[in-house]
Amino acid sequence: MAGRSRGEGGLDDGPDQAGRRHVAIIGGGVAGMAAAWYLGRDGGDRVRVTVLEGAKRIGGKLRASEVAGVPVDEGAEAMLALRPEGRELAKGAGLGDELVEPAAVSASLWSRGALREMPKGNVMGVPSDLAALGRSGVLSPLGFLRVPLDQVLPPTYVRTDVSVAAYVRARMGEEVVDRLVEPMLGGVYAGRAEYLSLDATMPHIATAARTERSLLAVARGIVAEGAGRSKGPAFTTLARGMGTLPEAVAAASGAEIRTDTMVRELRRTETGWRLVVGPARAPEQIEADAVILALPATPAGRLLEQDVPKAAAELARIEYASMAIVTLAYPRSAFPAIPEHSGYLVPPVEGRAVKAVTFSSVKWPHLAKAASDLVILRCSIGRIGEEHLLQRDDAELVALAMAEMTEVMGVRGLPRDSRVTRWGGSLPQYNVGHLDRVARVRAAVAVQPGLAVCGAAYDGVGIPACVATARTAVGRILDHLDPQGQWRHDRGKTTAKSA
Repeated sequence: MAGRSRGEGGLDDGPDQAGRRHVAIIGGGVAGMAAAWYLGRDGGDRVRVTVLEGAKRIGGKLRASEVAGVPVDEGAEAMLALRPEGRELAKGAGLGDELVEPAAVSASLWSRGALREMPKGNVMGVPSDLAALGRSGVLSPLGFLRVPLDQVLPPTYVRTDVSVAAYVRARMGEEVVDRLVEPMLGGVYAGRAEYLSLDATMPHIATAARTERSLLAVARGIVAEGAGRSKGPAFTTLARGMGTLPEAVAAASGAEIRTDTMVRELRRTETGWRLVVGPARAPEQIEADAVILALPATPAGRLLEQDVPKAAAELARIEYASMAIVTLAYPRSAFPAIPEHSGYLVPPVEGRAVKAVTFSSVKWPHLAKAASDLVILRCSIGRIGEEHLLQRDDAELVALAMAEMTEVMGVRGLPRDSRVTRWGGSLPQYNVGHLDRVARVRAAVAVQPGLAVCGAAYDGVGIPACVATARTAVGRILDHLDPQGQWRHDRGKTTAKSA
């Protein structure tokens, strides 16, 4: 990583001797690092970039470490391959050859006392195939019979944003919400369907629900459309773990990376922005021509309180859920039979502590090869409102995960290794009204020259969505620094010549 640099008296001046404009990125998660990379690519030698990260490491929720000698992700273990932004960033950081695909195995659900096949053709838990739903046994007979009534009931047109649960329940009944939609949303957001926004979490369904009376028909249309354009697996990861992405992006960005550097204050100046970092007893001021906040909503709001109070007030309303991931490495002999599915989700209605299990060494062939005598798995614990579960110590969480494996998979004996990773306040809740709230944040930020926001709090919690917000933020900053587009035009000509 690049070293620290200061001007006299702790003042890091804006444009340097080469006339480069200075952009400060606050936050070194995947969105912040992606912003640094885009600035390096599109701003070239006209921009100097400093990334300021309060933690001792960059990467945010992307981190990998060894379990039983095998590198395994501690946070996000994959990214959506159907969106291009994540793969493009990995390739831009020189990791294109490390992109790997999952095995062709399906997922399951723990429902009504047994593991059951995830119904084919569902959209975030909303079924589209009644035959597959019936075969799965996920719903009770009465719950299943309620679903096709969606086709004859009076329409439930969505005119404003509503909760996922309210709409799906009205069309397909309580059991579809409890046993299909809830576990899917819990896996992505650690949230509850009763509060999560239909517009924000299921935008395709929300759009169609404004004119289509049948949710079943909507889901069938979305599945058919996806099948028509889908080429290859839905997800991808990196051979050494998604946790390797941030460092590779940092190296490729050319930015100065400063870890263990907490930004305590952000204020507008006549020429740009002033950041105050470091302890109160020895503050350091950094001057920047532009700033990108790549932070969770709460700390971003605190920094915007003085100059962008409307944005700060909206950001303060975004809740966050906490969770923990328990990773276990068992000898293969501990399993009566090696799992044939990638993992399973657990509906909250089941009352179990573990909400999801991923059999990592089954899902990912490269892990199976690296751990040929092991079964490596991850148990996710914690949804919004279940913070009491996370108050247990690490040993208790490991015991919960082991008990889950004993009861559900018939595992005997102890794991060879275990790891507990806690992600406190890590998953933003896209509750009803989220999109309007984000629009108000961006409107308030837009009137401030040289300021932009990005990250998981806005348009999606997945890696590609975060990268997309970074690209948008960088476009806003370059429009401010280079309103005529001359830098990018010149850079394009230079690239063409060199090619």
